[in-house]
Amino acid sequence: MSVLAAIVKPLAYISLPVFALHTLANANPLARYYVRIGIYLSVLGVSSIWGVICSIGMGLIGRRFDVFYVVARSFYHLASRAVGIRLIVEGEEYLETRPSVLVGNHQSMLDILYLGRIFPRRASIMAKKELQWSPLLGQFMTLAGAVFVDRGNNARAVRSLTAAGEVMKERHSSLWLFPEGTRSMRPYADMLPFKKGAFHTAIQAQVPIVPVICENYWRLYRKGVFESGTLKVKVLPPIPTTGMTSADAGALAVRVHDLMVETLREISAPPPPDAMPKAPEPAVTPTPLPNPVGAGVPSPASTPVPSQPEPASAPTNAPEKVAEQARTESRASTNASENSSTFSPTLSHSRVEGSENGTETEEDDGMVLVGRPSH
Repeated sequence: MSVLAAIVKPLAYISLPVFALHTLANANPLARYYVRIGIYLSVLGVSSIWGVICSIGMGLIGRRFDVFYVVARSFYHLASRAVGIRLIVEGEEYLETRPSVLVGNHQSMLDILYLGRIFPRRASIMAKKELQWSPLLGQFMTLAGAVFVDRGNNARAVRSLTAAGEVMKERHSSLWLFPEGTRSMRPYADMLPFKKGAFHTAIQAQVPIVPVICENYWRLYRKGVFESGTLKVKVLPPIPTTGMTSADAGALAVRVHDLMVETLREISAPPPPDAMPKAPEPAVTPTPLPNPVGAGVPSPASTPVPSQPEPASAPTNAPEKVAEQARTESRASTNASENSSTFSPTLSHSRVEGSENGTETEEDDGMVLVGRPSH
């Protein structure tokens, strides 16, 4: 009887708060958001501890570069059930391309869930240096072979990217980066202009780029909202870099960006009607002032000129027009960053201001793993 009590009592103590949280989450969307955030971060913490254990054990048997694969799958199987989000992957066979540079779109910390589902064997990640000192997570990433980039020091960032390409070829492994450099969550499907670090790394190592796109999940997750559902992930065929030089990095970044944005819009649910950015209003021509001289007698300058009828234009689709404008702006931004770095034959040392994560370098492809959800 005492053995049975020793088993039942702890289960009862655990089940009561779990039942209370489950009931609260079902009753109120805001409560559900905070409950699921707490569960998600708790699973992430448990996975970090599991990652440290795996890193030590797998390092001893010579499988250090499969640690991310094992921990990623473990995290996905726990977290997807806990928060009720399932992922469907198309083109998963392209993830086996090695060595390669894997690039994905970055919306929020929920991206770790899709990484958990698709992260391949013999692959590592590039992360901002600050994560190296995060409790548990930093130790796990260090032991698993992550490449850390110092966002505040351009010279060290450049050396890290160059070394990453060489190590990737030697180990016959892949490297995961987020080329946007920071989170870009928004209600409609779009991406920030790409930084060129991932493309310089791929070109210098002469390895292909493999784009990975997770659909826009604003409908499931944002500030104050955390719902269950299904998400689509699409892996595109490898894009070769053979024969390219550093001068081609900017054009390659634009090409991959446009391809990924097109795919993102293809697999994402339509945004709410009021979510798309508004097109600029047409300029209004000022009306000439009346001539005060000679009341009742119009002067030649004030004589109204009959307006010529404007040629009829074909009706345009507003969302397509806005999407094309956004793509043009992204392209212009990427090209501008490329032009500003033409003084260097290798990697640019320019800095980009204005990120929610502080000052960033042009080659900063830091993987923002943990952070508050974007507003």
